[in-house]
Amino acid sequence: MQPDNAPALVLTDHASPTLLHRMTADSRFWIGFVLMAVPLLVAIAGPLLVPHDPNGFVGAPYAGSSASAFFGTDNLGRDVLSRFMAGGRMLIMLSAVATLLGVGGGSAAGGLLALERGRVDAVVMRGADVLLAFPSIVLALMCLSLMGASAWLMALVVAAGHLPRTMRVIRAVALGVVERDFVKYAQTLGYGRARTVFRVVLPNLVVPIMVELGIRFTYSIGIVASLSFLGLGVQPPNPDWGNMINENRMAFSVQPWGVLLPLTAIASLAVGCNLLADCVGRAVNFIETRSKHG
Repeated sequence: MQPDNAPALVLTDHASPTLLHRMTADSRFWIGFVLMAVPLLVAIAGPLLVPHDPNGFVGAPYAGSSASAFFGTDNLGRDVLSRFMAGGRMLIMLSAVATLLGVGGGSAAGGLLALERGRVDAVVMRGADVLLAFPSIVLALMCLSLMGASAWLMALVVAAGHLPRTMRVIRAVALGVVERDFVKYAQTLGYGRARTVFRVVLPNLVVPIMVELGIRFTYSIGIVASLSFLGLGVQPPNPDWGNMINENRMAFSVQPWGVLLPLTAIASLAVGCNLLADCVGRAVNFIETRSKHG
């Protein structure tokens, strides 16, 4: 028997340094990095640097740019820039939690199903097919309408929407891994199903899990922002990018900054995250193709 503190059995890949090199050599990687880094910095550091109280009144509603409010005021006369700088942190936190829970749970379930297969696998996958028939936003709206608006409940609901999609993807990739000799060797050492999945199978699926994290984080941002726009997320008067778009959309032609700033940040996050995930996938495909052809 192998002791409990034994290292995980990971299939070594001598092309790993090439993966990073291949990613950073792609101009789309740096474009995605910048597009994602800027709104992330605003969301993280913004609440510490706001020029005014995000809920304080600094002028007349929908006032234009001035010395006290560089991007003007919103529908109640609050500083648009301050609310924008303070409104992204919760959206990022909820999106990150939903993504980690959904991808983490889906990866574990996918690995277990690939190792188990049989009747349990068939039943679970047919149940996942039923859930996949409904868009994530529809399931989230239904759950929040029944159980009430709550920011952290919203994160759990969004994570539940990600779980069957991630499970299907990781299961498909893991089917090829569980047939490898190092997995069978771990089982001969007495590893149980869960230990085999978490210590042997999933460590060899880091790249597809990373790609799935990027894709699901993009969806999380869009769903969380949409639910906040509909009033089911962060509740007023707390600043939130989704709420800002809803509060100021009626006067877009008069004072567009209350909509443009949060909308641009959300779009930048989504596009940047998608580009990074795409670069990882392209780099992996390039390395695998090169290794197959010698």
